[in-house]
Parts: sequence; C-alpha cells; structure tokens
Amino acid sequence: MAILDLKKREIECKIVYYGPGRSGKTTNLEHIYKAFQKHVQGEMVSIDTEGDRTLFFDFLPFGIGKIKGCDVRVQLYTVPGQVQYSSTRKLVLRGVDGLVFVADSLEVRRQKNMVSLRDLQQNLKEYGMNIFRVPLVVQFNKRDLGDQGIPIMSMETLETDLNKQLKVPTFPASALKGDGVGTTLNECLKLTLQSLQRQFKWAE
Repeated sequence: MAILDLKKREIECKIVYYGPGRSGKTTNLEHIYKAFQKHVQGEMVSIDTEGDRTLFFDFLPFGIGKIKGCDVRVQLYTVPGQVQYSSTRKLVLRGVDGLVFVADSLEVRRQKNMVSLRDLQQNLKEYGMNIFRVPLVVQFNKRDLGDQGIPIMSMETLETDLNKQLKVPTFPASALKGDGVGTTLNECLKLTLQSLQRQFKWAE
C-alpha cells in the first residue's frame, strides 16, 4: 500500500519483480539501476541468498505526473525465485502496489514459470489481494537465446501458459542486453500510477 508523506510531498509506492529462479529479475533491476542512474536515489541494496538475491533501491521516475500534487517515489524490489525462499517472497510482497512477472523463455523452465505464477497468486491472496486487480505486466525474458540455437518457447506458448486468463500487457525481452527492460518498467509504472490515482481519489 502506497505511503503518503505530506512533509516531503511524496507518495512512496512499491513495485516487485517476481518470477522463478534465474529468470532474469535481478538482471532487470541491475540494468535499470545503471541505465536510469539519474532517477535512482541512494545505493542498490543486495541481500544474498544461496544461488539467488533480493535487491531493492529507490527510483524517482520523472515525467509520469503527480498525485494530489505529490511526486511519486518508487521502491523497486526483486524476490528470490528458488522454492526454498517462499517466506522471503511473501514478505517482500507485503504492501506491493505493482508487479512485473519475469518469465523464463527457456523450454526447460516452462513448468517453473507456471508454478511461480501460482505461487504469486497464492501469496497475494493471503494478503487479501486479487491477482486480477493488481497492476501487473508480464515479461518474457531471454528471447535472444533462440538466436543462439537454445530451445526457447514461442511467444504464443508463453501467452497461453501465463496470460490466457490474466490478459495483462506482455513484453518480449533480453534483460542481459537491456532489450525490453525499460518498456516493461514504463508500462508497470503507468498501470501502478493509474491505480494509485484511483485509490487516493476514493480516499478523499
């Protein structure tokens, strides 16, 4: 849930990058941190877990407008995707305002994508949130690996597996190269801002 700081004239919200282990969540945030340095406040914090990481930093997007005369400050988070870090994922989701689900295009990760999406839905439910009502975009990452002869799923397969019911915006990407990273983030910011505007309007 977004926090309104009247002294600073800021609204602070939280966007979480969710998905299976090694799908590219961390790579997304690392690219954003470097590419949009002028929008970043402070250092990127990394909490290392075995084979995975939780990252977060403050992000001040410019040109997306204000809410009730306040600037919008965004906290960007990743969650560790590996199965054993279920409690950490749930903790990071607390108070989330927007989500990017990073799916792995590799054929061998098909099942892990679907398990992770179900995990997200369940964790949101336990916080009293509905996955169909939360600002959400899906990124199909590692599209470039197909050019290297590595078996990846078609966009149609990924859409069917992950977006048939959700019907949210989806974006092909190569987080390692930076392709599609900014587009994914911008769409999530747009949807999150629209949601916050509705929330604060109802709060009046």
